[in-house]
Amino acid sequence: MRAGHGAGHGHDHGDPAAMRPVAEHAAAVAALLHPTATETVPLAQARGRVLAEDLVSPHPLPPFANSAMDGYAVRAADLADVPVALPVAADVPAGRTDGPPLAAGTAHRIMTGAAMPDGADAVVQVEWTDAGTETVAVERAVAAGQNVRGAGEDVTAGQVVLPAGTLLGPAQIGLAAAVGVGAVPVRRRPRVLVLSTGSELVAPGEPLQHGQIHESNGPMLAAAVDDAGGRGELLRFVPDDVEQFTRTLDDALAARSDDPVDLVLTSGGVSAGAYEVVKDAFSRTRSEAEPDHRDGRGVAFTKVAMQPGMPQGSGHHRGPTGDVAVVTLPGNPVSSLVSFEVFVRPALRRALGHPQPDRPRVRARLAEALDSPAGRRQLRRGRIDAVAGTVAPVGGAGSHLLAALARADCLLVVDEDTTHVPAGETVEVWLLDG
Repeated sequence: MRAGHGAGHGHDHGDPAAMRPVAEHAAAVAALLHPTATETVPLAQARGRVLAEDLVSPHPLPPFANSAMDGYAVRAADLADVPVALPVAADVPAGRTDGPPLAAGTAHRIMTGAAMPDGADAVVQVEWTDAGTETVAVERAVAAGQNVRGAGEDVTAGQVVLPAGTLLGPAQIGLAAAVGVGAVPVRRRPRVLVLSTGSELVAPGEPLQHGQIHESNGPMLAAAVDDAGGRGELLRFVPDDVEQFTRTLDDALAARSDDPVDLVLTSGGVSAGAYEVVKDAFSRTRSEAEPDHRDGRGVAFTKVAMQPGMPQGSGHHRGPTGDVAVVTLPGNPVSSLVSFEVFVRPALRRALGHPQPDRPRVRARLAEALDSPAGRRQLRRGRIDAVAGTVAPVGGAGSHLLAALARADCLLVVDEDTTHVPAGETVEVWLLDG
């Protein structure tokens, strides 16, 4: 089926017994992508990346004992008989590096985060004093260590603060910065070329003639690649012409030889009808290059036991710079994006070393009954009510219903052996926002 809303000639039918199981095809796609190499990026560019090596703190955190309160640094023994008045010998704002030691029987006015002066062992908070600047009247006693953050209390020097495989979010980036690390080793984001096919396609924003549709799969899949942690690069779609498809792809691969492509992702042109350009191009390339296929290269096309997204392909293309992994998705937009969720997204995230390659999965009660084809795993668009613990299908099962997909926040899964699920039955749900 070619890219677009219902374009092409494929149909979602077939003998389930002759189809490839979903898990088997997922394993074949995962095997195409290998763990990506390591690169070092500044912290400002590290959000959402996966740490490639253990991050070891070069110094303790806090690096020095400091005040946890605005108040007065004191010797706890000097407050044995309160109330007491102490001369204020110095001011210690945060950032002062030359603070004098604290003499017995005196106090230093100190701010939160400022280094504790030598000789002081506690801080009395300003609310327990008269806030004096020359002499301070202290009303309540404190114990040694009170309101003091000890050096290394959070992190010790040489401690692994973030293990390899950590997904770097705001808190992790904050910790790296706090221990003085300005750049971190991360897994390189897989580079993915996204190519759609179809003579009927017109770029979004351009006017349509009768029989034409706006191309949606390319922008959708490139965004999905980015969301998964890869680098989606959208190639302009090509008409249903094998020579032009092959030339466009090989020219793009050659132009990126200095930053090689990890995966070519196509949509459309993989069904059983006429003008299936992707299938024709990769089948011809394979038969010319490896007529007996004994090395397992080339792109293999198959029917997978799922709805939507039955026609699939995976393998390698021998381009001008060597072999490159290829995954071909069906052209109907819902089929294309659901197939990406099932096969491509987890493969990309595993290549990144992501700690959670799969979407979060929960179970919820079905709000309304639904039917499913025998022998195929059905993935329906849905909306989940976390409070009620229910999930409701959104739109029908048609693979062209992109508006319903845009309203969905989850996929509800019906296994291959189930043809009817009554309302109230518990089903597996994949959350699309995790």
